Amino acid sequence: LKRVSKPGLRVYSNRKELPRVLGGIGIAIISTSSGIMTDREARRQGLGGEVLCYVW
Repeated sequence: LKRVSKPGLRVYSNRKELPRVLGGIGIAIISTSSGIMTDREARRQGLGGEVLCYVW
């Protein structure tokens, strides 16, 4: 588990730049306007947002 966004440094990503964790083996947790979801769900729905953490 790696925390990405922190209170002093927020990391945002649009739908085209969503990170792939370990080539798709891991997941990124993204906070979007439709709620908190994985990077795969956000890509499917065409959403970007704040990258909270990586899980691998």
